[in-house]
Amino acid sequence: MLRAFVNAFRIPDLRNKILFTLLMIAIYRFGAHVPVPVIDLSIVQDSLKGQQGVLALLNLFSGGALANMAVFALGIMPYITSSIIMQLLSVVIPKLEQWRKQGETGQKKITQWTRYLTVMLALLQSTGIAFALHNGQFGIADPFPPGSFTPPNVALIVLTLTAGTALIMWMGELITQRGIGNGMSILIFTSVISSLPSFGVTIYKTAGGLKLGMFVGIMILVIVAVVFMQQGQRRIPVQYAKRVVGRKMTAGQSTYIPLQVNQAGVIPIIFASSVMYFPAMIANTVQSEWLQGLVNGFLNPSGISYNLVLATLIVFFSYFYTAVVFNPVETADNIRKYGGFIPGIRPGAPTSKYLNDVLVRITLPGSIFLAAIAILPSLLLAVWGVQDVFGGTSILITVGVALETMKQIESQLLMRHYEGFLS
Repeated sequence: MLRAFVNAFRIPDLRNKILFTLLMIAIYRFGAHVPVPVIDLSIVQDSLKGQQGVLALLNLFSGGALANMAVFALGIMPYITSSIIMQLLSVVIPKLEQWRKQGETGQKKITQWTRYLTVMLALLQSTGIAFALHNGQFGIADPFPPGSFTPPNVALIVLTLTAGTALIMWMGELITQRGIGNGMSILIFTSVISSLPSFGVTIYKTAGGLKLGMFVGIMILVIVAVVFMQQGQRRIPVQYAKRVVGRKMTAGQSTYIPLQVNQAGVIPIIFASSVMYFPAMIANTVQSEWLQGLVNGFLNPSGISYNLVLATLIVFFSYFYTAVVFNPVETADNIRKYGGFIPGIRPGAPTSKYLNDVLVRITLPGSIFLAAIAILPSLLLAVWGVQDVFGGTSILITVGVALETMKQIESQLLMRHYEGFLS
C-alpha cells in the first residue's frame, strides 16, 4: 500500500489531482473557522458546548463550523437537499425526466437548477438561523450585541452564510472535475472526520478508557464489514456470439455484468441524513415552537425514533438511487444490440426483467446491512450513556468515501501499469 501511495505521486497528472483536492480541503477547513460578522462568537461557543439533538447533527456535518458561526456554518447540506429534491422531481415532472434522458446536455440543465435551488435553501436557512439565535430558540443566549439586530446586519449575515454555501458548492464541483473522488462526498468526509478526536475524548470522559477501547474495536469490525459488503457483487454471465465486423469475423466471448450488493455506495447514508436534517431547517426558518419541539424530541439523533426513521430512509434511498444509476431496460437493449445474451434467458424484455429481479434481491440485504450498521453503534452508545454524534452513520460515510476515492486512485495507477492498493 505504501508503494501505491509513492507511485501515485510519481504520476504528474495524478499528483496534481491529489494536491488540488488537498488544497480544496484546506480551504474548506479554513472557512469553517472564519466567523461571520456582528455575532459574539464566545456566546455561541459557550452555549453550544454539550448541546445534543439537531444542533449536534448540524454541527457534525458542517465540520464544527456551526459552533464557530463560521462562513461555512450551513455546510454542504443545502446542496445535498436540493439534489435530492431535483432527483425526486425528475421522476414526477416530465420536463425534468426529458432532461435526464438527454445525456450530458440535460444533466447540465438539471445541475444549473440544482444550484439555483441550493441558493434559495441557503437564503431560507440562514435567515431562520439568524432569527432563531436572536430569539433563543436553540437554547442559546442572544449572541447579538445590544442594538445590533438590525435589518442591515441580518442581511449581512444571511448574505455571508449564503455565499459560504455557494462557495462550498463550487469547491465540491471543482473537486469532482479536477480532483480525485466525488467532491460532495469528499467535503462531507472532511467534516465528519474532523470531529473524530473530540468524540473520542467525549467517550473517554463519559464511559472510561475500557469502553473507549471496546468502541474502537467494534468500529474496526464495522469497517471490515463495510469494506467486505462494498466489494460484494453478483456476476451475471453474458455470452456474445460470433459476429462479422467489416470483413473480419469476431470470435464469441464470455463476460459478466458485475451487480454490486451495495450498488448505491455511500449515497443512501448521505441522502437519509440530509432528509433527517431537513425538518430542522424548516423549523428554524418558520420559527415554529411546535415543529421545533417535534424535531428536538421525535427526531433527536440520540433517540430510538430517529434511528428507526433513519434506517427506513436508508433502505428507501438504496432502492431509489440504485434505480437511478442502473437501468435494466437500457442494459438489456445494449446486450441485444451487440449480439449478446444471458444463458437461459431470452434477449429483450425477459433479460430486463431478470436483471431487475436480481437487482431487487441483492439490494435488500445490502440496504438492511447499511441500516443496521448506521443505528447499532448509536444504540450501543445510548446504552453506555454517551450522547451520540459520531456513530454508525459517520463511520459508513467515512469508510464508503475513503473506499470509493481509493478505487479511483487505483484505476488511475492500473491505467499506467502500476500496482494499486487492492492488487
